Amino acid sequence: MDKAIIVDHLVKNFEVVKRKKGIISGFSSFISPQKKTVFALKGISFSIEEGELVGFIGPNGAGKTTTLKILSGLLYPTEGFTQVLGFDPWERNHQFLKQISLVMGQKNQLWWDLPAEETFELNRAIYEIPDKKYRDSLEELTNLLEVKNLLDIQVRKLSLGQRMRLELVASLLHKPKVMFLDEPTIGLDIVAQQKIRDFLTDYNRRSNTTILLTSHNMSDVVELSKRVIVIDKGEILFDGKISELIGSFAKTKIIKLYLSKEVDIKKLEAIGKIRKIDIPEVILSVPRETSTLAASELLQDFPIADLNIEEEPIEDIIRRVFKGELKNK
Repeated sequence: MDKAIIVDHLVKNFEVVKRKKGIISGFSSFISPQKKTVFALKGISFSIEEGELVGFIGPNGAGKTTTLKILSGLLYPTEGFTQVLGFDPWERNHQFLKQISLVMGQKNQLWWDLPAEETFELNRAIYEIPDKKYRDSLEELTNLLEVKNLLDIQVRKLSLGQRMRLELVASLLHKPKVMFLDEPTIGLDIVAQQKIRDFLTDYNRRSNTTILLTSHNMSDVVELSKRVIVIDKGEILFDGKISELIGSFAKTKIIKLYLSKEVDIKKLEAIGKIRKIDIPEVILSVPRETSTLAASELLQDFPIADLNIEEEPIEDIIRRVFKGELKNK
């Protein structure tokens, strides 16, 4: 399988002016500015196969958006090699731009005071989409995203969830081979988030589009991606399957149990750390390696109506990765 995206020792530095506090100090900074270098990316490397949907996660300022902007040609790298679909992104080749799409949850491409269909027509002209291909794509996308009845409504009158789905339509009309998604579900309610996730899963399967997804919403990453790249402070901390991340770095397992009658809570504390009590439900955290033994002891010594063993929440695992535990393994 061919590689759609190649990143090799990518470096991006920014020069910023150091701001001083106070009016006088601020004025002196304006007259004779002192600059410092921010090392946004510190030689990261990875590659993505055609048709892969990869989660790209990290805290604010980790380098996620900077990477996406470089790969889409919006930023020029300081050092390193990048290639997308065989093109150098920063050359902004017309054929390259016609094969990619960048969707940023906090940026709008739809014209605020016009119906979405006006933006779609503009994109049709920009991407030189033949009429029949345009009509077919519009029909397919508006049906999949359930927005056909919204095309003639002013964008500013739509809900955030409706606008985000129309943003996706605008970004996919030209059927890009590579899609960069930066926080596509940010600010959406649970129902709208799920609609976006369901669509992306289906669209990736139908079109074999390569998707690189950033999100602070772990539900996006877990539901959409089999592989995840974890980045922090401009360095890649992990690159592999989510199941490997959980299996290698999960310290505990969660036991959810339902009691048939009340018990001495102190006896439960002897088995594991109590995370929640809402009788009859009790949630325990136990060491991963002793989870089976703990479950057996609970079933034998306590009045259990139901019991489930679950993995530690992915958010907790990622949080420990950011604290540096991964580097120490």
